[in-house]
Amino acid sequence: MKVFSWIYTVWCAFWFIVVFLLLYPVVYVCLQKEQWKPIAHYCNRIWGKIFFFIIGQPVKVTYEEKPDPKRAYVFCANHFSYLDIAMMGVVVKNYFAFMGKSSVKKVPLFGYMFTKLHIQVDRSAKDSRIKALTRSIKALKSGRSIMIFPEGGIFSTNFPEMIQPFKDGAFSMAIENKVPIVPISLLDNYKVMPETLFKWHKIRVIVHKPIETTNLTKADIDTLKKQVYDVIQPTLNKFRD
Repeated sequence: MKVFSWIYTVWCAFWFIVVFLLLYPVVYVCLQKEQWKPIAHYCNRIWGKIFFFIIGQPVKVTYEEKPDPKRAYVFCANHFSYLDIAMMGVVVKNYFAFMGKSSVKKVPLFGYMFTKLHIQVDRSAKDSRIKALTRSIKALKSGRSIMIFPEGGIFSTNFPEMIQPFKDGAFSMAIENKVPIVPISLLDNYKVMPETLFKWHKIRVIVHKPIETTNLTKADIDTLKKQVYDVIQPTLNKFRD
């Protein structure tokens, strides 16, 4: 079984890189001007769709309520697998910016794209956290959504249990800008790619109803964090298999 996993992993890695390289020239050009960046973002979405199709991983997305593609949101998902990042472009149609680790910029080609298209943060440096939060707020004010993993990384050692407490950033910026938070439950990514090897498994995602923040203040951050947790975690538990 492990031999099959290795073969399948090589197959997946090959197509992940090939599709990325085929689209990269267009992405690179579109990253040079701010008004072209939505096209680069759309190319990422195409990349994800082609990749999951080629590797034979069916993705079933259930929307409790479809987000308005013209409205800004803060999307919050559980984070158990490196596959989560590629998955988000397939699941969410809105033009969004990831808030992700600054270490990603070291990855050849992908790092350049991430730096130009998304928001980097070094969570160990206060200045970096402030700068990332400022950029995120600017993006929201421009009508662009933010995608964030509120656990702050892959830290859980007991999937599908999320770690707590969530980081404040996503909830603080949502309240400050009066934009809804959309919880997302990634039910199976950790079964497909728990560590470094790929395994075949159906992939299910649930995009939950937006949680409005219009009447909330900074004093409600902990309550909002619990509300998002109480949407995602029971869903993960329900589909545990």
